[in-house]
Amino acid sequence: MVNQRSLVTYIILSIITCGIYSIYFWYQFTEDVNKTCAGDGEETTNYIIALLLSIVTCGIYMYYWYYKLGNRLQANAPRYKMSFQENGTTVLLWMLVGVLLFGIGPFIGMYFLIKNLNAIGNAYNAHVAQSN
Repeated sequence: MVNQRSLVTYIILSIITCGIYSIYFWYQFTEDVNKTCAGDGEETTNYIIALLLSIVTCGIYMYYWYYKLGNRLQANAPRYKMSFQENGTTVLLWMLVGVLLFGIGPFIGMYFLIKNLNAIGNAYNAHVAQSN
């Protein structure tokens, strides 16, 4: 089963835990994306590896990771009879250009990713429940 996520909970718990919850959140997020999108021929990089590659590349790899994540969610939406307007480019633009909007752009990009996985997760959970 795929758990529902909230951007507000993510922000609050990340602040309270000084960022530790953020690592856990994105790790679980990646696991759920790989679970719900299994069979599409792709594999989303584990968040811990993405974080380490981001450190090595001065943050550039993380933007690429978010871009790939947004594209993968959009590409798998039709499998669950859905359609998302937000893709990797939308997420990437909010992450990069949205910083100019008082720093809230990255949170809007994260919101799109969370919203889309929640929608796919609901359909995935219904499919799993129906199979049992």
